Amino acid sequence: MNDTIAQFIILAPPLLLALTVHEFSHGYVAFRLGDPTAQANGRLTLNPLKHLDPLGTLAFFIFHIGWAKPVPVNPNYFKNPQKDMLWVALAGPATNLILAVVSALMIKIVWLVGHNIPYSALAELILVPLSHTLIASVWINLVLCIFNFLPIPPLDGSRILAGILPPELARSYASIEKYGFVLLLVLAVSGVLSKMIIPMIEYANSLLLS
Repeated sequence: MNDTIAQFIILAPPLLLALTVHEFSHGYVAFRLGDPTAQANGRLTLNPLKHLDPLGTLAFFIFHIGWAKPVPVNPNYFKNPQKDMLWVALAGPATNLILAVVSALMIKIVWLVGHNIPYSALAELILVPLSHTLIASVWINLVLCIFNFLPIPPLDGSRILAGILPPELARSYASIEKYGFVLLLVLAVSGVLSKMIIPMIEYANSLLLS
């Protein structure tokens, strides 16, 4: 029980930050490109309560893959809907990648500080949990980045791919979105999804923390 509580305390802050900033980034880029939909729906905010999906958050703790409530975007406001949606889609996973890199840099600073100050119970009480939280932040943000880059509708990767395909082919590709969630569910339950992304996550994680 104590281990579960400790794990929750370590994972909750970086998970909330990663999901919130991911969705905020989508909304902010859409807003900058002329779409006020996220702002009108109260989603252009860093308040995590506005972005959390209870089922998606629970799934992260159980399956280590989760999601937030998608930010509403109306491409009709864009000058170039196909290309602009690419940038909106890219914003989320790109932000997670930046957070992973920043967290890794902060870990190195924490470790450096830990090696250069005299041992004390107070220092251990602060630096050890902080180090664990930052390590979790690297992993969580890499999961969200790499998972969302998969070109399976409705993940961000499908929007990015649609943005670089010829318009007619992009429309045909978008038509399979109604089957996307079922496909993701089958891949997750069968274990194929983990086999697809875990090696990439582990490799990126080892690079950042080496």
